[in-house]
Amino acid sequence: MGAFLASVWEHIVAFFTTYHWFRDTLDILLVALAIYGVVRLVRDSRTEQLLKGLLFLGLIYAFAYLLRLTALKYLMDIIFDNALILLVVIFQPELRRVLESAGHSRLGTLNLFGVSAEEAEKTRQNWRQAIAAVCDGVEILQRQKMGALIVLERSTKLGEIIQTGTLVDAAASPELIGNVFFNKAPLHDGAMIIRNGRVCAAGCFLPLSDNLQISRELGTRHRAGVGMSENSDAVVVIVSEETGTVSLAVAGELKRNFSPEALRVALENAILWDWARQETAEGKRPGWWRRWLSK
Repeated sequence: MGAFLASVWEHIVAFFTTYHWFRDTLDILLVALAIYGVVRLVRDSRTEQLLKGLLFLGLIYAFAYLLRLTALKYLMDIIFDNALILLVVIFQPELRRVLESAGHSRLGTLNLFGVSAEEAEKTRQNWRQAIAAVCDGVEILQRQKMGALIVLERSTKLGEIIQTGTLVDAAASPELIGNVFFNKAPLHDGAMIIRNGRVCAAGCFLPLSDNLQISRELGTRHRAGVGMSENSDAVVVIVSEETGTVSLAVAGELKRNFSPEALRVALENAILWDWARQETAEGKRPGWWRRWLSK
């Protein structure tokens, strides 16, 4: 027993003797952070079921190896030799969501070229007009029981989504929104994209959410709105065709029963306040290329 404890003590002393406090501690923290990220990715999503399937394949491989089942082991070898490619294909939606989330961080909001004060003020005015138009247009659609799906683009660019619809490039107005979502209009089934305070496109197709927590009472329009908010930092306004209820989808969460005034406040907080915060963070300075040209 004494020899065993002495051996354990020697191993402990050897560990702390060779332990590099800064490098090894940083290494452990980074690995822990990576594990935490994987756990957050897996929890409460379909990824958990996929990992269970991979674990089951691992058990089959161990079973074939221990019992020397040649044919089964050969098949498992083929699968695990290409495991990296299979993981990328299987977890492509989850990996894309992680990378997009990283792009929403501070690092992803760095503006290399910047904008002039005049351009910033013009965009701010466009957003004020667009928010007022959306609220007034939604009120009209509510009274007429017509559905709508309006996406307000923020820092995540939605070029791929815009390409699925029809380009508009017009100033936002209640009349335009009402005409687009009129139930006999050709573009009423798709989504309207508002970029920099202007109506950029209409009739766009949005990705549907896989969230099983969404009520079954809600239809495809709500699931598309939530899906868009899951895949970007966009703010999505949804008007129910059946009930006229106004909902807002942000960051994968759906909030319902907005009045026109409450919707206006929510959009101003999400769009104008975020715009002002980014200007403050950038110090309202023009980009390096504009400063160089002005010399």
